[in-house]
Amino acid sequence: MTQDEKRIYLINRLLQERAEYGFVVVPDQTDKQKMLLRALMNIRPPKATDDEFLRVQNEYLQTEIQEKGVTDIADLQPLWGDIYLWKGDITTLKCDGIVNAANSKMLGCFSPNHGCIDNAIHTYAGIQLRSECAEIMKKQGHDEPTGTAKITKAYNLPCKYILHTVGPVVYGKLTEQNKTDLANCYRACLTLANKNGLNSLAFCCISTGEFRFPNEIAAQIAVRTVEEYKAQSNSKIKVVFNVFKENDYAIYKRILCSNRAIKKSIE
Repeated sequence: MTQDEKRIYLINRLLQERAEYGFVVVPDQTDKQKMLLRALMNIRPPKATDDEFLRVQNEYLQTEIQEKGVTDIADLQPLWGDIYLWKGDITTLKCDGIVNAANSKMLGCFSPNHGCIDNAIHTYAGIQLRSECAEIMKKQGHDEPTGTAKITKAYNLPCKYILHTVGPVVYGKLTEQNKTDLANCYRACLTLANKNGLNSLAFCCISTGEFRFPNEIAAQIAVRTVEEYKAQSNSKIKVVFNVFKENDYAIYKRILCSNRAIKKSIE
């Protein structure tokens, strides 16, 4: 099958799963087909499917990711030491692990074509990711607490693992508890990554999107927590601060370069 044929096959299979989708007409335009497929994947509950569906889905998603362009951490230059700053699509980064800003249900974003990172990661990893998360949460028996983390396979993403963490939601004024919770997210992910032998980990900007954590303060907490953890644990893990917006890139670069200059003046 061609990529177009695979997309149509996947759409039709997902439509056939629910009788109430019988009214849906598959559009002719490629971009609208892609939106429909993503929407159907986003709203699909965690459940089993057959090997043929998974084979076609895996081939389709891996091709889509390759067409977006994969970036290997080995080709990136650190700002200094084991610290990297990279602006790009985290679903295209080849490294040991990436961090997903999850919600407390830990099942991914169910809003069709939503712009959050949770939605993107689940979309391009494939439907297996939601099923694995569902199994983890079923065994746990309760929602994931803020500031903790879980690890799963990455399935069709170029990274090896996904670390899912629930960041704090800011309601109104930023609190000290919000700051503590965010630091705990970074610390939990680093601890889990080291426990599982990961040599590299890419952090998204946890809680700064839908969860409304101020970008500047979030970046300060992220950098400080990572540096403290690496110093205290003597960890050699490579850490990538991944940003998607130019504003976040400028914030992280200023903070990281300032910290480096201070360290050099002390040495």
